[in-house]
Amino acid sequence: MTVFEKNDAPGGLLRYGIPDFKMEKSHIDRRIEQMKAEGVSFRNNTMVGHLPEGSKVTNWAKEIVSPEQLKAEFDAVLLAGGAEQSRDLPVPGRDLDGVHFAMEFLPQQNRVNGGGKVKGQIMATGKHVVVIGGGDTGSDCVGTSNRHGAKSVTQFELLPMPPEQENKPLVWPYWPIKLRTSSSHEEGCEREFAIATKEFIGEKGKVTALKSVRVEWQGGKMTEVPGSEKIIPADLVLLAMGFVSPVATVLDAFGVDKDARGNAKSGTDAATGYRTNVDKVFAAGDMRPRPVAGGVGDPRGPAGCARGRPVPDGSQRPASLTAQRSAA
Repeated sequence: MTVFEKNDAPGGLLRYGIPDFKMEKSHIDRRIEQMKAEGVSFRNNTMVGHLPEGSKVTNWAKEIVSPEQLKAEFDAVLLAGGAEQSRDLPVPGRDLDGVHFAMEFLPQQNRVNGGGKVKGQIMATGKHVVVIGGGDTGSDCVGTSNRHGAKSVTQFELLPMPPEQENKPLVWPYWPIKLRTSSSHEEGCEREFAIATKEFIGEKGKVTALKSVRVEWQGGKMTEVPGSEKIIPADLVLLAMGFVSPVATVLDAFGVDKDARGNAKSGTDAATGYRTNVDKVFAAGDMRPRPVAGGVGDPRGPAGCARGRPVPDGSQRPASLTAQRSAA
């Protein structure tokens, strides 16, 4: 079995998304060594297919492999590259220097922490930082910005401030909606709720501020609060509003059908077994619709049924991992 990774080391978001202060990479290294001992090989800095022109997806590949090469060399190919297409914010001034996706910012620091170098690294040092997005990725941007020595850090959340304690009988068994304060928030951050960004403002091509507006939610619909617009200083804006889909060009290169959201179409029942419409090509994790992040490590999914292992319903699925070499 061979795993292809376009960046310096395997691990995906665990390696290049989650900051080291939240998760030490030695945990990943230990698991990788275990997998190697079990016979899995890794080809790092190798891109399968290509990214769209101008893509902001992190790519440190030094080698490109075509889908045709993989299908010719291996018995099966599993696409488990995740949903790397970040949600954008197409407002005036979006093209100003200093407005970046969170997943441009975070991987660079993780690479440096791992002993690598990044030319022109995005730094928050001495800057007014605004993080747009109130989730875990936004929190990671807050903590990293504080470690860079930012002058100020503000985090925007479009939704209203949730209660500090969830209504358990109401929300169970769903994910509880409650105020979550991370260690990064406790280190220093101004949190703004029910606020939207209308425009990025700049001078000489660089962002210097943004125009915000308060919003109200009624019946699931958002409306702006009249007279609530405000200019907020911002030398660095980080967009941490989630991810929308896998990179389309990778799926297109294999000829894989996509759903309305741009995910790979593949099933998980005994009949379909993670197959796509393309012979020998499977898809798993966040490259296909599923409720939580996963991928190669899903023990009940394609990795768990590699080598023909039975699945929970007792049926057999064909062996399929990222790339399984033919014995011929």
